[in-house]
Amino acid sequence: MTGTAALMAGKKGLIMGLANDKSIAWGIAQALNAQGAQIAISYQNEALEKRVQPLAAQLDKEPLLIKCDVSDSASVEACFKELGEKWGKIDFLVHAIGFSDKNQLKGRTIDTTRDNFKMTMEISCFSFIEACKYASPIMNEGGSIVTLTYMGSERVLPNYNIMGVAKAALEASVRYAAMDMGKQGVRVNAISAGPIKTLAASGIGDFRKILHWNELNCPLHRNVTQEEVGMTTMALLSPCGTGITGEVIHVDCGYHIQGMLCLDNAAETAATDFSVAKRVCPSREEGVYGKTQFYTDVKATQCQGKNILYHKPRKTGKSLCHLPHRRQ
Repeated sequence: MTGTAALMAGKKGLIMGLANDKSIAWGIAQALNAQGAQIAISYQNEALEKRVQPLAAQLDKEPLLIKCDVSDSASVEACFKELGEKWGKIDFLVHAIGFSDKNQLKGRTIDTTRDNFKMTMEISCFSFIEACKYASPIMNEGGSIVTLTYMGSERVLPNYNIMGVAKAALEASVRYAAMDMGKQGVRVNAISAGPIKTLAASGIGDFRKILHWNELNCPLHRNVTQEEVGMTTMALLSPCGTGITGEVIHVDCGYHIQGMLCLDNAAETAATDFSVAKRVCPSREEGVYGKTQFYTDVKATQCQGKNILYHKPRKTGKSLCHLPHRRQ
């Protein structure tokens, strides 16, 4: 950076969960690298090490590669012990790990097996708690920890099921860890990213339709990028975020604020093959809801061959959407 000190110059830290160049963690690594950070990367096994090595070679400063299987506490402890021995102290930690049996992300959440529930919670939530535990002794004052979550923790989303439960537990863990580690001046936050095409996302059914749905219904009418999530995470890890802890920051082009479908794209949204869309635009006889003489701005749009009427009341000026219903 010409004429300006890099935000992460002299800072060192670990990224957990980098799988390939489509990973959100890779976007974070690139953003940290661009701001001068020294990065360590953990990998679960030899197969994933081979995936990580070509990415590591693209970073300006040769990263430290450390084996860490989060399903094994001894492995997690050894990872942070090695990190401490080689670097002494670290300034940041990124936790980007989550896993569940993809076959149980479909169907009913209540049909999740006990074994899959335990594994999902252990890998997706407890791994974060344990990472914080072993990172704590080697974190510099003013350090920062960020984990990745998803809106399935707050709302019911298709084909996410028990992962939503695990992410809700993860977000609660962020708040408690922020309280614990605040005593040593370490901040703990989560990034709730919008849908991005990653290896993990490939296990979610109808993911392309989810991407399209978000694009149609979020305020910015597009999906968030890997780079945008990376830059926001870097900001939280940098001096820019020194007053923020215990938060879940949404980086999803505003999708999380929506209380209903975006009326501008109602017809196209309804054409998306989701059960939700079918309820929005049911296959019924065309009808009119209410008395149109009370409204000043009335227009109809075709939705699977049926009219949806948009009305703007004189008094409130708020747009309402009256869906087709069966004539009485």
